[in-house]
Amino acid sequence: MSKQQVPAIFSRARRALRSERAASAGGTNWLYDAMQEDIAERLDFMRFDPQTALLIGAETGQLAHLVEAQGTRVRTFPELDEEQPLPVEGVELLISLARLDTVNDLPGALIHSRNALSAGGLMIAQIVGAGSLPTLRQIMLAADGDLPAARIHPQIDDRAATALLQRAGFSKQVVDTHKLTVRYSSLNRLVQDLREQALSSILLSPAPMLGKAALARAKAKFEEMREDDGKVTETFNILTLTAWR
Repeated sequence: MSKQQVPAIFSRARRALRSERAASAGGTNWLYDAMQEDIAERLDFMRFDPQTALLIGAETGQLAHLVEAQGTRVRTFPELDEEQPLPVEGVELLISLARLDTVNDLPGALIHSRNALSAGGLMIAQIVGAGSLPTLRQIMLAADGDLPAARIHPQIDDRAATALLQRAGFSKQVVDTHKLTVRYSSLNRLVQDLREQALSSILLSPAPMLGKAALARAKAKFEEMREDDGKVTETFNILTLTAWR
């Protein structure tokens, strides 16, 4: 029997290029700062002091320093193919920052993550989850009119994440969501913010670029959504997957 083909939704090459461009831009990193602070608080609450840790993601420096300060041996991988066996095994802590929502084979990636852990090891993965970017979604629908295009990534909710962790063989799992809201004064600033934090689209089949008429509709929709203070609110739902081997 032939191996089932995994549908290709995301482009690994575009993901790497997106990360390189974001790093060279040197812009804002508020989302990753918030993620790292949240994970640090979780580790402190759990009183979890691992001897070894693996951190995956371009923006993990702050967290790496914090974990190392506890006497943990840390290895970091800004870019890694999570759909292949990980280059380490037997680590007590694995942290993945804003990565697992853009792999084609998420069940396989979770299995590889579990296999990299020691018995009783802990994985914490944070991603931009379901319900994120509702404002941008409305704006893009208005821009595309009668011919909507796929411009925003498919997103994972807590029920799907729990089922995937169970399928991967983790002994116990906890999945929760917390919301971050951001205020933008212009559509250009919203888009720039996503680019600076490597959150722009990496779909394998990218949507066509917006023409002048479509861009005008997008800006008009943004103007329509302005609140009393003149700004527009965007939402990021951060999904945290906590699981033990």
